[in-house]
Amino acid sequence: MNILLIGSGGREHALAWKIAQSSLCDTLVIAPGNPGMATLGECRNIKATDVPGLVGLAREIKADLVVVGPESALAEGLADALASANIPCFGPLKKAAQLEASKGFTKDFCKRHKIPTAAYETFDNVEEAREFLKTYSPPYVIKADGLAAGKGVAISPDYQDAVAEVEAMLGGRYGPASSNIVIEEFMTGEEASVFALCDGETAILFGWAQDHKRAFDGDTGPNTGGMGTYSPAPIVTPELLRITEAEILAPTMAGMKAEGNPYKGVLYAGLMVENGRPRLVEYNARFGDPECQVLMLRLKSDIVPYLLAAATGGLKNLPAPQWHEDPAVCVVYAAKGYPDSPLTGSVIRGAEQDFGPDVTVFHAGTSRGEDGSLRAAGGRVLNICARGKTLQDARDKAYDAISQIDWPGGFYRRDIGWRAL
Repeated sequence: MNILLIGSGGREHALAWKIAQSSLCDTLVIAPGNPGMATLGECRNIKATDVPGLVGLAREIKADLVVVGPESALAEGLADALASANIPCFGPLKKAAQLEASKGFTKDFCKRHKIPTAAYETFDNVEEAREFLKTYSPPYVIKADGLAAGKGVAISPDYQDAVAEVEAMLGGRYGPASSNIVIEEFMTGEEASVFALCDGETAILFGWAQDHKRAFDGDTGPNTGGMGTYSPAPIVTPELLRITEAEILAPTMAGMKAEGNPYKGVLYAGLMVENGRPRLVEYNARFGDPECQVLMLRLKSDIVPYLLAAATGGLKNLPAPQWHEDPAVCVVYAAKGYPDSPLTGSVIRGAEQDFGPDVTVFHAGTSRGEDGSLRAAGGRVLNICARGKTLQDARDKAYDAISQIDWPGGFYRRDIGWRAL
């Protein structure tokens, strides 16, 4: 098979790493890719949002399957354009991708289909939002309606801070993404990420993990796209998965189909778990980043048949995916200043050495200098991932590898996996 993978981050590097291992993959082309992915396939410098360019590339390489990594490509309608060209695509059509692209759409959908989630209201007017806040008790949860690279959520400790967040978001902090906002009830409990592959008819579970959203140790600092993950997460029990399938995933699949937007691709359910009961925090229309990295390390099965079946149908005919029992950990090495103003351009030394068979480094935001050096080119720059006999073992291996990387321009959390440990 000729496979085209879209994206340039750590999630896509992990997918490329796994796809390249498949006996079904003859040719792997990645657009635009990054220096880490260049060893796995041919990288083409076409942006993930350049829909005509990507469709043209898919035609050029006679792609049997296009795998879409980032949400931005889905929101631009890449899957729709590929469907019009009769090219199988792993990823939902634009209308179905609204489950991620619009918080308001998803909250309204959950209300229609009785999917457990937080109480909420949607606003585009500061005065109305300010009055509504008076009816809630702190802390307040304020979300940009649209895509904000995982950063469009504020948890305000008091009314004054919440009003300031409302004014900033509706005033354009995240551009068009925050022209509408959702204010919702603060949910207590422990978060978990559960993934399902979907073909429009069937959804099958495809791994679970726990993310660390805050920038600094102890879950402090600003919200980020994710500073580290581990899998499996003890909070995700067989009973929790049963409830999630029955009360969240199944009604979502049935509801999307009934409303004329059958969902295909991966559906990422961010859950809040309290007393063994899950409520939906949000949906993402793609693999989590950095959750995907630990899932790919733990996945025993060949991933390509599952990606293809999600794109073309027939997931119900495949066996349940097989997983390594060994836990996996991912530690994000980010540029100083992330998430607000990451400092790019600094040289990274030692990241491309061999750290042993249990450690894998995925590139997330890197570039090559003219002298061939590896440089920081984004906020989240490297993902240092490891498998081990225990979670502590995996974590020790990841942090030992980080200690061998020379990058004064970076920082990382030192407590990934703390809830489980």
